Amino acid sequence: MACLVAAVGGSIFGYDIGISGGVTSMDPFLEKFFPVVYRKKNYKSKNNYCKYDNQGLAAFTSSLYLAGLVASIGASHVTRNYGRRASIICGGISFLIGATLNASAMNLAMLLLGRIMLGVGIGFGNQAVPLYLSEMAPAHLRGGLNMMFQLATTLGIFSANMINYGTEKIKPWGWRLSLGLAAAPALVMTIGGFFLPETPNSLIEQGSTDKGRQVLERIRGTRNVDAELQDMIEASELANSIKHPFRNILELRNRPQLVMAIFMPTFQILTGINSILFYAPVLFQSLGFGGNASLYSSVMTGAVLCLSTLVSIATVDRWGRRTLLIGGGVQMIICQITVAIILGLKFGDDKALSKGFSVLVVVVICLFVAAFGWSWGPLGWTVPSEIFPLETRSAGQSITVSVNLFFTFVIAQSFLPLLCSFKYGIFLFFSGWITIMTIFVYIFLPETKGVPIEEMILLWRKHWFWKKVMPPLQTVEEDI
Repeated sequence: MACLVAAVGGSIFGYDIGISGGVTSMDPFLEKFFPVVYRKKNYKSKNNYCKYDNQGLAAFTSSLYLAGLVASIGASHVTRNYGRRASIICGGISFLIGATLNASAMNLAMLLLGRIMLGVGIGFGNQAVPLYLSEMAPAHLRGGLNMMFQLATTLGIFSANMINYGTEKIKPWGWRLSLGLAAAPALVMTIGGFFLPETPNSLIEQGSTDKGRQVLERIRGTRNVDAELQDMIEASELANSIKHPFRNILELRNRPQLVMAIFMPTFQILTGINSILFYAPVLFQSLGFGGNASLYSSVMTGAVLCLSTLVSIATVDRWGRRTLLIGGGVQMIICQITVAIILGLKFGDDKALSKGFSVLVVVVICLFVAAFGWSWGPLGWTVPSEIFPLETRSAGQSITVSVNLFFTFVIAQSFLPLLCSFKYGIFLFFSGWITIMTIFVYIFLPETKGVPIEEMILLWRKHWFWKKVMPPLQTVEEDI
């Protein structure tokens, strides 16, 4: 129950990803805030790929992620010193304020201020929720329970797509309803945060060992928690002896975790998934679909993403992380190349896709989204949240969130101009990155399923590559 309530924090992230793409394709919204794009869209831009190429419109989507990036650094301090719950509550309140500002926006400045407050909420939520889930879950269920965050994210995207499909018909204020309903998951997250128990790791880190034991006994359903509690106490003593976790994370013994904290979220975004989820209606309209058809297609991709995450939850603790990441990577490469070939041969600057090829593009994009949903989507968050020792866990999660939000910002800001410049080559661009990241996982990521968080450090010392990078054990003990 604790994991379910906490995971709602993922739905605010997903809701925003889904809602912004639909809203930016609605005529009343464009007419009020982005009249240049409105004219270009409705008076037939000569180049299909460039209809929506506007830096102001991209800034509406991307400003949130820049704010989230900055907020996630501050959230690390709150999460470490005041607990995971405090960050979850802060995130919910910020998101509520942002949703209110956006729904009542009268000008672009008010709209962007609302987006920035939403970004602060996402920075705090994405920092605290995966950590909370990893620390509450028993080792043998950690993968599945941690993926509740991604499941909530995908449900948020799907709900947003469904809401956009309905509000698009309510003119001229349907977009206000779409943006304002972001308050619903934020309210659940904020109120739920007050009722959640703090994680045992966090309580022990703050000196409340007895309370930590009580929570641990309650969530494990047994009084026999001595071994796990002792691991947490030892990790906490080490964590409290380290005053500068961000400086500590740069040391050689933490190098494998740091590399994963940077590259896993980078690669997760460079799959190209966010460009499809943010701009699904815009993308489908650029490919010649009508307004309703484009929103309908984005509802389909949202539903596929949601269902495929369930596959990951069911298999991650049985098949392992590596198998899903590599398998998903191969499927995504095939799908991206297929879409590029169809668009390259059958679609151009001024010619639309035939009905048959339009259906085929949607099917292949759905297969791509499904592959992401059972591999890099959830595991891009799960792996970094479970590999850090307690003393650098908050700092490590902050780096993961910051990198994720930075690349989300970059892709959100640059996708429309890239689509205009690269045309169908945009799909080949992303497939190249997916090839690199699949090889990266095969070579550098050890299997983490079933390994208790406190024993994760031993995994890196057994890995053929990382054991050469990490200093000898005696040196680490002397440093400590």
